[in-house]
Amino acid sequence: METTETLDVTVIEPRLKHPTIFEKYDSLSAGESFVIHNDHDPKPLYYQLLAERGNSFMWEYIEEGPQFWKVKIKKNQTGETESTIGDLVTKDYRKAEVFKKFGLDFCCGGKKTLTKACKEKGLDVLAIEKELKAIEEQPLIPSQDFSQWNLDFLAEYIINTHHKYVLQAIPVIFQYTQKVAKVHGERHPEAVEIAAKFLIVVDELNRHMMKEENILFPYIKKLALAKRNNEQVESSPFGSIENPIRMMEAEHDEVGDVMDQINKLTNSYVPPADACTTFRLSYAKLKEFEDDLHQHIHLENNILFPKAIKLEEELAV
Repeated sequence: METTETLDVTVIEPRLKHPTIFEKYDSLSAGESFVIHNDHDPKPLYYQLLAERGNSFMWEYIEEGPQFWKVKIKKNQTGETESTIGDLVTKDYRKAEVFKKFGLDFCCGGKKTLTKACKEKGLDVLAIEKELKAIEEQPLIPSQDFSQWNLDFLAEYIINTHHKYVLQAIPVIFQYTQKVAKVHGERHPEAVEIAAKFLIVVDELNRHMMKEENILFPYIKKLALAKRNNEQVESSPFGSIENPIRMMEAEHDEVGDVMDQINKLTNSYVPPADACTTFRLSYAKLKEFEDDLHQHIHLENNILFPKAIKLEEELAV
């Protein structure tokens, strides 16, 4: 049975504390760990360790005050890397709520690690990791584990849930944003810009969804059927499936960037004090639209597309 050594930092001279901890960490072999025992939160140590040793370790709070703090520090195995935000949501869809709360992009920006994303936004990574850990301790609903769904079923789900929502929401939001721009544009010039940018989103998504429904998704369904029936699949007119997927991901980035601009123009969808009912409704519907779009893009970028690429490779062997 493996025992994890505890280093009591409280008995070490202050100027020697961090050097002693670093020396202990450097002496570890890959996969080994130790626990530090301290009389205050050693969060500054985390950032120093990250700055000087990179993403080579795992940091886990075992005890968090009020009198003592205990943290387990583990040196990663060779090749072991920090998961991306997209990976974290793929493994547990509930974590998306934490990322939304802190304004972290888990769809278009889902390929970034949590550490990198937090550094770019000036966020406390340990505070976010604490909330993510709390999510993990709650039971997961298996029916919502999208990563386990058959690809053809997932593609149909995206069409019937997210594409359908977009088509229903666009006329409503268009009407609201145009009316607000016309009535309140002089007093709130940002309303005119928001209405114009939403038209860009409409144009991008209409063309994007048509290409998915008529070209990419039917091919993904063929791949899934061929896999189940142990059959070969006809070659596609676009070569490797990576070609249209790269295009779809680029379009996701474009529409995601425009929605991010709308988010900033609306002050994260907080209406001005003098906003009328329509003004407030337009912001509420835009927020709803962005939330759905994040989930929509996440399902494609982080689950459907990577699994489709892998499936095509398997069938080509």
